[in-house]
Amino acid sequence: MTRTANIIGAGPNGLAAAITLAQAGFEVQVYEAQPQVGGACRTLPLTLPGFLHDFGSAIHAMGAGSPFFKSLPLEKYGLEWIHPSSPLAHPLDDGTAVLLERDINATAANLAEDGNAWRELLGPFAGNWFKLAPDFLAPILFFPSHPLLMARLGLRAFPPARWLANCRFRGERAKALFAGLAAHSFLSLDDMISASFGVMLGASAHAVGWPIARGGSQSVANALRVYLESLGGKIATSTPVARIADLPTSTVTMCDVTPRQLLAIAGDRLSPEYRRRMERWRYAPAAFKVDYALSSPIPWRAPECFRTACVHVGGTLDEIAASEDAMSKGNHAERPFVLVAQPTLFDPSRAPEGKHVAWAYCHVPNGSTFDMLPRLEAQIERFAPGFRDCILARHVFSPAALESMDANLIGGDISGGAMNLSQFLFRPTGNNYATSASDIFLCSSSTPPGGGVHGMCGHNAAKRALRMLEGR
Repeated sequence: MTRTANIIGAGPNGLAAAITLAQAGFEVQVYEAQPQVGGACRTLPLTLPGFLHDFGSAIHAMGAGSPFFKSLPLEKYGLEWIHPSSPLAHPLDDGTAVLLERDINATAANLAEDGNAWRELLGPFAGNWFKLAPDFLAPILFFPSHPLLMARLGLRAFPPARWLANCRFRGERAKALFAGLAAHSFLSLDDMISASFGVMLGASAHAVGWPIARGGSQSVANALRVYLESLGGKIATSTPVARIADLPTSTVTMCDVTPRQLLAIAGDRLSPEYRRRMERWRYAPAAFKVDYALSSPIPWRAPECFRTACVHVGGTLDEIAASEDAMSKGNHAERPFVLVAQPTLFDPSRAPEGKHVAWAYCHVPNGSTFDMLPRLEAQIERFAPGFRDCILARHVFSPAALESMDANLIGGDISGGAMNLSQFLFRPTGNNYATSASDIFLCSSSTPPGGGVHGMCGHNAAKRALRMLEGR
């Protein structure tokens, strides 16, 4: 008997679920609401002719180290990773920048008195990345393959980031570098588990780097699409799904959507208790994002910033902590922590000759309507005087505008839901990917291990579905 699968959503996780099931012999049909696959992993002409911008993800801190991506021949289907000489720069007011180098010893040398502490904190995980990643990127609450290594990670990852940085480091440079990494969590740096993002993102930078995709992040989604099609999978774009009941009958349905959307399209198939648990799901703070067409590279004061495609703009640990604390309390930081991507320093194909693209975003409360543009650009100008003079055009994405481009970005949440301790451990419920309906599974970034372009949510969900089918 032929087994079939409907996949709702063609972001990296939906495509990963589709590929995993196609590899297992399923006939797979993917439905995508937008005209092209990718979800938040798309590249679009958002400003001027000839300028190609990444709508969402641009720096793939988890992409090169994803166990699922590494299992696929994506390079044969058009994906080429470009590795800048340094994964990250963090400029400071003294005109220098702290560099996060691929080589952990080179990073340690940049951190002077904190070099040994940096090695001791991140070295065990960077050196064992391919043992650690399958466990860290797996479903929560399972017995890991390397329990001692995971226990060691837990001890270092569960505390608040500000506490850990102040305990581990003496100098402001190491503290600032770690704070910028931890701020990817969209948590206050005084919240539990905020340190986990600093530890894992730092370890991944040392182990596998933070590459960009040649041609833009769309290349990641396109490679997944073409590989899926080589397995016989089919994709229907510009095809939103209002109700699962409207789809052809299938063995399983995988939903690359968030809990609110799952309730909308499948609520009548779910038990009252499961619906109540989904209704309690909390969304994360939002991103306020700006895409730029530039006449020249961003004129950073610190020359180290030209060695990387990713720059963390925020100053010291205490400044970044103040920014994230304001956001977590529903306020808007006067001096926000800003993430900047400048891919055309390393991939000039994405802009007219001599011109550049960049994007920047800061964190704001979910659903915010406040215009952060002046504050965001003032922060970049602080470390790159003359930045505004380089701007040819900009495209501003408020949280609502982000959601209009990708229905999964509820209120501008690019993380699939808040990463507080309870939602980290029970994301979105203790059942992880399974729902109360035996043939419906959730496979979005609202499931473990959460946000990022790595495909592991979709892959893990499909593996869970296969195990449940075998158990029947």
